[in-house]
Amino acid sequence: MARKIGKIVLAYSGGLDTSIILKWLQETYECEVVTFTADLGQGEELEPARAKAAMLGVRDIRIVDLREEFVRDFVFPMLRANALYEGQYLLGSSIARPLISKHLVAIARDVGADAVAHGSTGKGNDQVRFELAVNALAPSLEVIAPWRQWNIRSRTELLAYAEQRRIPVPSDKRGEAPFSIDANLLHTSTEGKVLENPAEIAPDYIYQRTVDPVDAPDAPETVTIGFESGDPVSVNGALMTPAALLTELNRLGGRHGVGRLDLVENRFIGMKSRGVYETPGGTILLAAHRGMESITLDRAAAHLKDEIMPRYAELIYNGFWFAPEREMLQALIDRSQAFVSGEVTVRLYKGGAAVIARTSPSSLYSADLVTFEESTVAYDHHDAEGFIRLNGLRLRSWAARNTLSPASS
Repeated sequence: MARKIGKIVLAYSGGLDTSIILKWLQETYECEVVTFTADLGQGEELEPARAKAAMLGVRDIRIVDLREEFVRDFVFPMLRANALYEGQYLLGSSIARPLISKHLVAIARDVGADAVAHGSTGKGNDQVRFELAVNALAPSLEVIAPWRQWNIRSRTELLAYAEQRRIPVPSDKRGEAPFSIDANLLHTSTEGKVLENPAEIAPDYIYQRTVDPVDAPDAPETVTIGFESGDPVSVNGALMTPAALLTELNRLGGRHGVGRLDLVENRFIGMKSRGVYETPGGTILLAAHRGMESITLDRAAAHLKDEIMPRYAELIYNGFWFAPEREMLQALIDRSQAFVSGEVTVRLYKGGAAVIARTSPSSLYSADLVTFEESTVAYDHHDAEGFIRLNGLRLRSWAARNTLSPASS
């Protein structure tokens, strides 16, 4: 080790892997380990994590409720951009990592720790996300990644390590590796087992938040979402906090099978990976937000947002939330949202979330301009002739050149 570590803060889920990591850190570095567990609305009881950390000798156990901050300061800014990685993934895991890292660093400073540690493997994206965030927020902190340092190379060795040190092993963790599950208020993701073969159909039992669209209600349900400056603030007329609003949309969307995604994606480190995602509330919000922008954003502004969205989404996926370029793009995106206010009605039915109505006091839509009937707005149809002629000028020049070119003969 390059220097003596006096105290470590571990991002701790309470699961088997991070419990083994906790013990390994205590043995390897012979120092105090503080555990930090983030409540992001994963839907699990967090007190068992506290009990297990205490059983393993941890004196300073931090469990922090981050649900409102997660949705308000991370999910909503991302949704303003309509962000989708590779055109499909709503970035549920990606957007949680910078928030966890932020509080990991804050606790490290609070307790005077020399290092932080995480349980990400050397094959995944999360190791990059955690460590890039720490680099940006506290470059003097050392980052410990046990999966890249220890000599445990298999699930069998991991279980043997746990049993030797009397760390409780859940029955489903013995033998074959279980599905890897990540959950928070925005989504649930599942990887591993049969999902590692993209030719195999995902089994029904892995889905946790959504019913099979085939089994969803036969009658559609409508939900009206209110927006203020690009952020959702109400559901069916009831004002809600960010976390409560997303929770309610998860409930409604889950009931109708909305938000399922079976995706083979390109990890930042270079390999392809298959995951099954459930993002019911986020899927509804994406559709509603785009519906709100359709009547409140200028055409060029809307198209510019669509052009930068893939870059913005890639930055989040790759772990660059705290990078200057993401902050620059965020400023542009946020500036576009000043008039994105009003209400959007979405119909939920058999896995779909379709916008069916939208209204805004700042709407740019003019029925008088688009009507086929007589209107009160002065619009001269003859103006279109000059517009088309000027736009066709380069095409006429191009066509004339091609008729004389030897390559065209």
